[in-house]
Amino acid sequence: MVTSIVVDQNAQCLSSSRQINYVFGVPWPDLNDGLKYTDNIKSSNTQEMIDLTLIQFYSTKYRDSAPILGWIQRIRNRQITVDGEVVTDPDFTIRIGSKLVYNRLPWKEPNAPYTLQVLYEDEHMIAINKPSGLQVLSGGLFQQRTVLHQLQWKTYGHISSPHTCLSASSREQHPTPVHRLGRGTSGILLCAKTKIAKSRLASYFADGTSSITVRRTSRMENDSRGISKSYRALVQGKLHQDEVQIEQPIGVMHYPGVAKGLYVASSSGKPSSSKVLVLERNIERNETIVQVEILSGRPHQIRIHLAFIGHPLVGDPLYVSGGHPNYSQPVSEDATFAKDGGYHRPANPVPGDCGYHLHAHQLVLRHPTTNK
Repeated sequence: MVTSIVVDQNAQCLSSSRQINYVFGVPWPDLNDGLKYTDNIKSSNTQEMIDLTLIQFYSTKYRDSAPILGWIQRIRNRQITVDGEVVTDPDFTIRIGSKLVYNRLPWKEPNAPYTLQVLYEDEHMIAINKPSGLQVLSGGLFQQRTVLHQLQWKTYGHISSPHTCLSASSREQHPTPVHRLGRGTSGILLCAKTKIAKSRLASYFADGTSSITVRRTSRMENDSRGISKSYRALVQGKLHQDEVQIEQPIGVMHYPGVAKGLYVASSSGKPSSSKVLVLERNIERNETIVQVEILSGRPHQIRIHLAFIGHPLVGDPLYVSGGHPNYSQPVSEDATFAKDGGYHRPANPVPGDCGYHLHAHQLVLRHPTTNK
């Protein structure tokens, strides 16, 4: 029999006497620190680099960041240096070996909660209760207002600049999320505090995704997985079956406003498995509360799978029945640009939009160092 640590929404922790249920968080600065994007120009084919201009380079390599007119504005706004010198001519010719730096100006990120509740903590890992509306890692409009930054500030103190130098020993102690939750998803987020914990916890999650053999039980005693995750969700409609096993592959489609494509239900996608258990049916409101155990870890898997079987999450702005996005016709790309030179925010819903009801309710795992 394998003993395990259980962390659930009520902060119940087994096999530990560690302090739990404390809260931390630093209010967000009005503006973030901006970003630097560095490119060292080199090519295996010298012919490709002949007469390559600054605007050609940026509008090609970073075409998903801004339209060509937006990049011209950024160049003329003195936001790009070549070998340490500001260049304002879009037709400046780049040489092989040059170092290009684009300085993205500081901006005010959208509102996001900043307080985090600790559910479990020891020398190797920490489990926190992530609120809905807070992104886990930096990306898109959210570069500073993330769980990761709050963990950094908790460990090192409030660092004003992301370029502040830290000692090697400090970096090793930095807590790092070992999996992700969608920005609109609340609940348990597991973070590693040591290298060995990060490696082993990450392998637990990877093993669950790579091994798609459907398991008919979630009990750790009969499960070789190092970790088991269950969620609570509020879905539209009445599920008639008490238990549903969903085996729908998830793939990627081109979608405006999502540079790397949108994850959707797709017969040509990667195998994905979810086990759904009905907890409560609300006949009057035509809604159902379900528990979902995911046996693989595809992005937005629960939202996609429940929508695929005709029961999208209540309040989900993106996924509708069938596991596809909520728009009737393709939205054309907008060639105009916003104040900072980038694209305008798409009018169609995107994955980071909140409003849906999904909570990471419970994690059951073997400790990464004691194996208990």
